[in-house]
Amino acid sequence: MTTYDHGAPMGATGLPQPPRWVCVLLGLFMVFAGLMVLGDIAFFTVVSALFIGWMAIAAGAFEIFHAFWTKGWGGLVWQIILGVLYIAFGIVLVSQPLTGALLLTYVLGVALLASGVVRMLIGIGRWQQGGGIMVASGLFGVLAGLVILTGFPTTGLWVLGLLLGIDLLSHGIGWLTFAWTPAARAA
Repeated sequence: MTTYDHGAPMGATGLPQPPRWVCVLLGLFMVFAGLMVLGDIAFFTVVSALFIGWMAIAAGAFEIFHAFWTKGWGGLVWQIILGVLYIAFGIVLVSQPLTGALLLTYVLGVALLASGVVRMLIGIGRWQQGGGIMVASGLFGVLAGLVILTGFPTTGLWVLGLLLGIDLLSHGIGWLTFAWTPAARAA
């Protein structure tokens, strides 16, 4: 039998909010992990490439399994090809994580540059509706992409680790901030 704590404050999703101690613990752990990653960004760039590689292999294997499991749906050959590509990509990342980190960083640079240009164009087209924020966001993306691409291949040795560290640190600070909001204090 399942019981629910109807006394816990509800979040926007209608689900009970986690207790404050859970938010604090998660926040502290993520801040610690972020600082560890920022302490050796080159090492964690390689770790990131290895993790992405193993996940790509798992996703490819599942895609192939899914193709045979649901072969009546159609697209069997395309699903198998996609699964094989995922596995091949994962094997490259796992067998040569430094080369994989370079590849991922290059793709990230191109994606940031392209998405920044698109955001700037959308912002210019919507200038009257507050498109200036979109232009600024796009400019930031273009600059980030250019920093990565103009410094390549050297940037491939640190960009992924730096972004992972910043993400973990900001996520941890977000959880700690949430833990001290009035809504979380009631929990």
